[in-house]
Amino acid sequence: MTVTWAYIYEHPGTDPVTDRTVIDRGGQRTILAPTPTAAAAPEIARRLVDEDGVSLIELCGGFSLADAARVHEAVENVAVGHVTFAVDSVAAAAAYGATFDEAVTS
Repeated sequence: MTVTWAYIYEHPGTDPVTDRTVIDRGGQRTILAPTPTAAAAPEIARRLVDEDGVSLIELCGGFSLADAARVHEAVENVAVGHVTFAVDSVAAAAAYGATFDEAVTS
């Protein structure tokens, strides 16, 4: 039996099907699925569950709590984790987020 889980992260301009990475080894299948926008993540999560048999979803720490809640609502019977940053990493994560936002809007 293979257990399948997915990690969803935001990457503008990506296609969650053709740009994903799959690692399938030792009874575990991992799907790294990009989403072009946070708003698209709930539908991507639902499709991962329905079409790929995903039983656990982890979300990148760049997703807001509201985004994470929307993903959870879309896949109500599947565990959804949300990566967080250690206190000493918050400033660096915020700097990365500002750079990401600037790159996306320019």
